[in-house]
This record gives sequence, structure tokens and C-alpha cells, in this order.
Amino acid sequence: MPMLLLFGAGGCTADNTAKPVFPTSPGDFTMYDTSVIDNEAYWTSNNAHDPGIIKTDQGYYVFSTDVKVGGEPKPGVMVRQSDDLIHWKWVQYALPGVPAEAKAWSGALGLWAPDVVKYKDSYRIYYSASTFGSRQSMIGMATSRSIEGPWTDEGSVIKTRNEDTLNAIDPNVITDADGKMWMVYGSFFGGIHIIQLSPETGKPAEAGFGTLIAARDRVTEDGAVEGPYIVYNEKFKKYYLFVSYDSLFEDYNVRVARSDTLTGPYVDYNGREMTDTSYKPQYEVGNKVLGGYRLGDDPGWIAPGHNSVLKDGENYFIVHHARGEQDKNWSYLHVRKILWTEDGWPVVSPERYAGETQQNIPKSLIAGEWDYLIMDPSVDGQVESSRVELMSDGSIKGSADQGTWSFDGKYTLTLTWDNPEPGKGKVEQVQLLPSWDWEQNRQTLVFTGMDEKGISVWGKQAASGQ
Repeated sequence: MPMLLLFGAGGCTADNTAKPVFPTSPGDFTMYDTSVIDNEAYWTSNNAHDPGIIKTDQGYYVFSTDVKVGGEPKPGVMVRQSDDLIHWKWVQYALPGVPAEAKAWSGALGLWAPDVVKYKDSYRIYYSASTFGSRQSMIGMATSRSIEGPWTDEGSVIKTRNEDTLNAIDPNVITDADGKMWMVYGSFFGGIHIIQLSPETGKPAEAGFGTLIAARDRVTEDGAVEGPYIVYNEKFKKYYLFVSYDSLFEDYNVRVARSDTLTGPYVDYNGREMTDTSYKPQYEVGNKVLGGYRLGDDPGWIAPGHNSVLKDGENYFIVHHARGEQDKNWSYLHVRKILWTEDGWPVVSPERYAGETQQNIPKSLIAGEWDYLIMDPSVDGQVESSRVELMSDGSIKGSADQGTWSFDGKYTLTLTWDNPEPGKGKVEQVQLLPSWDWEQNRQTLVFTGMDEKGISVWGKQAASGQ
């Protein structure tokens, strides 16, 4: 029986720290439910692929790729709404199918990877029209005065042909710190490009395809870079480029790099540029913040990726899809909290969002067994955790490595791992977060952070008796 940690507001612990507020149960979450295959009203977070998020006065909306497990998808861009980023309800399809110009140019049977932005009093959907393996592609745009439509198609934003070196899919529109509007887009055919847009038209303000800002050295699924999304963090005065690597069906994973300017160059924690295709091994380029994983004996997730990012007040969230380990045909919508390191790098929570907030944690809650995971950039597919114990005397005991831990009295842990080989020891700084364990249906502590080489590490406090 998993241990349920019941904490509420107020009160003090022996170490004079207020009890943290843990999220409560988000309710039942049924996976692989074949009874809802043909009823969109019950899809909630199921069949959500390549989600693009926007916050409006009517709540949060996610627009996503046309997919369906167990049948042929209906084209038109799926729309879901939430009041809390936890519970999602089906709204409708934004469009009545693939717009005529997009279908004639690309032969697309559905629409992919939409992004939604608001400009003045109008909303704009940017959608992708293509077919697998083709560069005969088009990014189009539709507009509406209402986030729920009806939408009017405005035709092509940018097109590519099979003979072009790049691919017009996966748009994300961003306004920079100076008020200029841009679109980042592309796939492993030719990499990721960014081009300036006219704010009034929402279409390119310049000829050509723009500037290359990310690439890899192989035009194959295991050398893919796609799904770009850029967010600006005012605190650090940096632009952050999120992209997805590798196969969307098998080993998708999310990478991050940053730049002082929107058009790059984007560099990772170790100073490697995202356009450097000569660096070997290439899987080391870009901070890997999210990939397939399994924590303890919990059911794991495969190929999380193609994310958007929501800045909601002072909070940041990564919004992405992931495939269930037991049947990777099912793709689900995930929302996770992003935390930031002291030197301005995003790290991702090991658990899906359930309403948690970062807050001070009593030291007395930290000691115990943890499922510990290194988000190793060299691992294709799932990364598996190991079990470690944080001892009350400040030591760490693990199956292979030993070390020590220290606590800043708020929410930051420093894990120092010993290794007799010179240069093999390491130091990791991680942040604690009171969370909901969706797999074990319980409240738990998690941590997320990085080591001194920029490799992400996760931890989840193990259930009592495991």
C-alpha cells in the first residue's frame, strides 16, 4: 500500500518550517480506454499530439495534430480547453478539414503541429500541411475573433518544395523583446529556421526562408531535429530554443539551448552551438531536459516531445505529448512545471502538473528512499531509475555510488557523489517540489536539477514499504 502524505497549509515541523502544501488528487486517469476511441468528447488528454498552448480570458486552450488511435483521424486541428492545466475537455475541430490551398500544394490528409497566437483583437492558427517523408509542405494561417472560432483560412505563410533543402512545418510564432514578430519552423530536412513576420499580416516580412538556428548531421529519424519553440525569460534576458530530437514514435526527447538574441546563435550548457553538425557525438548537443523514462516500478513513458511552453505569470510550464509504455500508439497530453537553475537553465518536473507550487520544504521530510534518474543524453528510448537512500546524517547510499547531501533550508539540495576514479565524482544541484504521483496516486516529493556538466537529474521519493 503506497504511503499517502497528508499535508495542508499552516502548522510547523520540528525544524520550524511551515508544512508544505501538496496537491490533492486530480481524479481518475484511465489509459488505453478503447471504449472512447470513436467519441471525441471523452478524449480529454488522449490523442493529443504536438500540442500548442495559449492562455485566454476563457481559460487555457491546446490545439494539436490530427491523430487517432484505432482509426483514421478526422482532419481539422483538435481543440481542448482547461481552467486549471490539469483537467481537459474536448471543444471541437477548429477547421472543417484541410484548407484547399494546403491540400492542393501538399496532398495532406490532416493538419500537423499548430501554433496559436493573439494579435490585437484576432487569434491566428498557424498549421502544417504535409505528408510523411515529403518536403512538399506548407505552413498556413487561419484567423478568428474568438478562440473557439469560426476560423477563416488566410492561405499560405510559407511553402517548400521537394527539391528544397528545408521543410515548411512545425511553426511557432514569437514576439521578441523589441516588439518584432518572428516565426521559427522546420524539421530534420534542412534544420530549424527563423524568419521575421509582418505583425499586421502575420506573414513573412522578408523573402526567402530566414536564418538557420539548429541542425543535425543526418537526414534520418535518429538524426531528427524538429518541433521548435522559443520562449523569452525576462529575468535572465535570454531566449530559449526547445526542440525535439530523434524518432517521434520511439525515442523523442526534448533539448534546450539559449541565446542573447532571438536569431541566435543558440548554445547549450557546455557552449555547443545548435547548428554545429561537426561536433561528435551529436547526441551531446543541447541540454536534454525530457526523454523516455521509468521511475521505479511505475509504468513508464515513451518518446515525450514536440512541446510548447506557457509563461503564466511567474510560472513556466512545458506542454508536450508522450506515449504510454504499454502501448505506444496512444499519445497523451502532459503538462509539467518548469523550474530554473540559479544560472538560468530550465529543468523539468518528473511529474505531471497537479497544482503544485514551489515552496520551502522541512528538512525532516527529505531523508528516505528515492527513485533517482539521470536523463542521460546518450540513451535512446527509456532511461531507468535506480534506488538511493538519503540518510538523516547527510550521507547517500546507492546500489553503485555513494555520496553526501546538503540542504539550503529552503528547497535546494546539493548531491555530491563520490568516485575513486579521478574526475569521476560529480555534484548535482536540484530543487524540491511537493507533487502528485500520478502513477502511485499519492502525494510525494520530487526533485529536478542538473549536474556541473549540464545533465538533468530527477528524483521521486519512494512510497513507504517499497
